[in-house]
Amino acid sequence: MATLDDEKVLAYRSVVLASADRVLRGRLKDSLAGMRWKVREAGGGAEAMAQLEALRPEALLMDSWLPDLEVSEFAGQIRVMFPGIDVLRLDGESLDGGTRSPRRHELLHALREAQNFVGMDTVAWASAPVVVPSGVLVENGRVGIGLEDWLDAGNASLKAVVPVVAPVLTAAPAVGIAEMIGVSDAMMELARLIRLVAPRSTTVLIEGETGSGKEVVARALHRLSARATKPFAVLNCAAIPEALLEAELFGHTRGAFTGAVQSRMGRIEAANGGTLFLDEIGEMPLPLQAKMLRFLECGELQRVGDNETMRVDVRVIAATHQQLEKGAEDGTFRLDLYHRLAVFPVEVPGLRERVEDIPLLVEHFLAELGRELPRKRISREAMQVLREYSWPGNVRELAHVLERATILVGDGPEIGVGEIRLRSANR
Repeated sequence: MATLDDEKVLAYRSVVLASADRVLRGRLKDSLAGMRWKVREAGGGAEAMAQLEALRPEALLMDSWLPDLEVSEFAGQIRVMFPGIDVLRLDGESLDGGTRSPRRHELLHALREAQNFVGMDTVAWASAPVVVPSGVLVENGRVGIGLEDWLDAGNASLKAVVPVVAPVLTAAPAVGIAEMIGVSDAMMELARLIRLVAPRSTTVLIEGETGSGKEVVARALHRLSARATKPFAVLNCAAIPEALLEAELFGHTRGAFTGAVQSRMGRIEAANGGTLFLDEIGEMPLPLQAKMLRFLECGELQRVGDNETMRVDVRVIAATHQQLEKGAEDGTFRLDLYHRLAVFPVEVPGLRERVEDIPLLVEHFLAELGRELPRKRISREAMQVLREYSWPGNVRELAHVLERATILVGDGPEIGVGEIRLRSANR
């Protein structure tokens, strides 16, 4: 039977894992849980800070690179805010300035076990190791897709891909973002812009074709901001009838209109302290655009049917697949609202503009689908078909094509050309 002292010891056996690598985090969590550690995961520094404040753990294990914070600065903050915590990097190096957990040997054992399991060969890419699927080649200091070698007949079995760290000889590499899969120049530039603007409260306008991943970008902006622990509210302006859109956005009082049987908070108010993502902002009707402009300028809102105003602190991120400047010329979108939204515009590239990312995306989606169904692989010929297609529906269409192919192949282990069903007009 455990004594009171034993229970106190167990209560302090807690650790936060901070890494953008979900595979490594999962393995570390399993290993530490087996040694009776209470584990909380974090994909970045802001999330780790929130977990530290909530859990007050004995230790922090953090990667040598985090997607939203510089590691040495973050470690310095931790030493000030949590002076008694044991801080270790995932390579086992101490970042705490001397504090040691009584069970540091367990932490080091878990690190060795997790890294051996994942098959990591520690090769640094400056301060940020890059995890890529096996078969992805590195040439001239950049990650490139060696599709022919990857799908060579000698490796036709293509068992589940084991991540490895690829050596990249470059002094100042572009660094990606966990949510955004791709190593193309276009994606690296997008990641750079996101990192620049995320820590600020600047309004961002995300432009890009349907299915290109605009909401993924918006969520990355929120996660990398100081508002990461606050609400992230989403409103699709094209999905709600015009008559209800104002009440959905600003809220309403009881009896404000037929059917308003009780007062209701709007999406802006619900996002107070956090981020409001307005998808398909180009579909917002003109009368409501004027009210939105007023809110962006003064930070105040007024519920439908109410005479009182309230002030809220909300960062607005908008997205559109339309050309809003042309809409302003046509009179369908207010020019002043466009300028207020496009303080910092970013453009998400279409999939046909980053064909080199397709193998990585395919591997990601097949891994996701493999959680519910037996994991499938893809033939060399089928991959070539995917690379040659124009992808009018972008990444979303690719995900759907692969899901359909996984179903069509049935019990077969490999997706072939016959299972790749595309819009023939675009092939």
